[in-house]
Amino acid sequence: MSHEVLEFDVSSNVLLEKAKKDGAETIWDRQIAMKAKCGFGDKGLCCRICAMGPCRISPVEGKGAQRGLCGATADTIAARNFARMVAAGTAAHSDHARDIAHVMHMANKDGNYKVKDVGKLMKLAAEWKLDTEGKDTDEIAHELAEKALMEFGKPFGVQNFLTRAPKQRQQIWKDLKIEPRAIDREVVSLMHSTHIGCASDAESIFEMSMRTSLADGWGGSMIGTEFSDIMFGTPTARGTEANLGVIEENMVNILLHGHDPSFSEMVVLAAEVPELIQLAKEVGADGINLVGMCCTGNEVTMRHGVKIAGNFYQQEMAILTGALEAVMVDVQCIFPALARLSDCYHTKFISTSPKAKITGSTYIEFNEEHALETCTQIIREAIMNFKNRDSSKVLIPQIKSKAIVGYSVETVIQHLDKVVNSQTDVFNTVKPLSDVIWAGVIRGAAGVVGCNNPQVKHDKSHITLIKELIKNDVIVVATGCAAQAAAKAGLMTMEAKELCGRGLKEVCERVGIPPVLHMGSCVDISRILDLVSRVAIERGLDNSNLPVVGVAPEWMSEKAVAIGTYVISSGIDTFLGITPQITGSEMFTNLLTDKIEEKVGAKFFFEEDPIICAQKIMDRIEEKRDRLGI
Repeated sequence: MSHEVLEFDVSSNVLLEKAKKDGAETIWDRQIAMKAKCGFGDKGLCCRICAMGPCRISPVEGKGAQRGLCGATADTIAARNFARMVAAGTAAHSDHARDIAHVMHMANKDGNYKVKDVGKLMKLAAEWKLDTEGKDTDEIAHELAEKALMEFGKPFGVQNFLTRAPKQRQQIWKDLKIEPRAIDREVVSLMHSTHIGCASDAESIFEMSMRTSLADGWGGSMIGTEFSDIMFGTPTARGTEANLGVIEENMVNILLHGHDPSFSEMVVLAAEVPELIQLAKEVGADGINLVGMCCTGNEVTMRHGVKIAGNFYQQEMAILTGALEAVMVDVQCIFPALARLSDCYHTKFISTSPKAKITGSTYIEFNEEHALETCTQIIREAIMNFKNRDSSKVLIPQIKSKAIVGYSVETVIQHLDKVVNSQTDVFNTVKPLSDVIWAGVIRGAAGVVGCNNPQVKHDKSHITLIKELIKNDVIVVATGCAAQAAAKAGLMTMEAKELCGRGLKEVCERVGIPPVLHMGSCVDISRILDLVSRVAIERGLDNSNLPVVGVAPEWMSEKAVAIGTYVISSGIDTFLGITPQITGSEMFTNLLTDKIEEKVGAKFFFEEDPIICAQKIMDRIEEKRDRLGI
């Protein structure tokens, strides 16, 4: 068995050697067995949306068919493929949000789910013009949940959260006719438009893709973030640890993996039940150790300090330690291979969502109406599995880093108040942040987000790029697997300020923040939209005027395509470290990387070398500063 060496990740290297000895298959084995990628698919030129094909369009003029059987060109096919990824990504994030809204509709002071942040509930109720007079907290929560659920299927109007954007940006959306209407409508409309015999104009298809993506960023994702904060608590800065070393040999180790906080919150609650802790001790363990992976890991670490075992590519590595009693998953970013890999060890692989049943898993359906009861049952299964652990197969890399996590928009603003110099300055705003950017103390800001991808050395692009940015006085906010990469690398500590330029270091010392701020899971990129928009509004500008960028150095999922599209549609340049599968169409590639800037004030940049990418980001930030005259 051959393995790809991960030069950048020592802990995973050790476990890949262990996998070889244990006869366990990993993503690296499957990558080698896959051999060469499909050249047509890699360029976005394979169409299989009807049964006349599949049709493959040669990217080389004069070689092979230049149109599909229906007459679709390379431009049409690349645009449709891209659009369908946007639709799927929007559906994934927004369906997540719908579930959270349903949970809020169940809120009851005597039930499993209770409103944790009443202040945020009341603030959002006022923003959405809900009558709260004489109503108790649960009644308001239920009405707000119903209003949110209408955002998915309302027959008229646009998304409520659009009013959070600068007025200039709202006008751009209106003029381009890309204001997102009901979330489900946008997904359905885009799928309809890319059906055989519908839209063939690539620019039109992309404009519809922008509208659908905005239904994610300013609709589903923002609902998911805001409602999770109301139900489970708005994150505040707290300490944690990250990397596989957080798995403990003498504990019942349970890995939480996926994206649904309504499930993970209940697991955290169940793990604190005294009877279960006692049961763990009775079977020979010292207690219960919950650790997180991917965005569920981000959800529970920023609200409870649960330690981070790793990000996307480490899900197999965690099982390879031989020390996990259970892997509990809900939805999104879960390898189907985990079931088979778990069979090499004593680990129970437990799937919980009817939306993500996985062949070979133990299926215990999570039901929100019996949430605590279900999670107690699952944890009991894990505890009773402790006695089946084979100590000869246990190898836990003793590598972990400290991190400070939990920077919601509210927490960022609270920290910014520390730089207010006089009683006349306004508190509880983003003005201190805009002031240090305008003064040049901080040159700009970058949202570094996204997944891991085996096309590149894992985490290397994330970490290399982030270090370059903070060295050049660019503050970084991070979500998803990028945030976990930064946490593992020690970049979310106060000590990391020593890697910064003089200006950013001074801000970190004065404000008491690390140079890389953990802002949550992938739906929480909506926090970044909110923060950027607040700065723009404070200065009377549009998002596109600001020296800020979005970066996805190692993206891989359809959700990432939706995210990148709503970020540029919001006026923020987006740099991708993995080139999307569109390059077979010169026209569509040029639209995304050049022409679209004329319409929305932002565009995509494709650059796979993280050092070069960082330089291009700095050039763009300085260009924006020059335009502002700052």
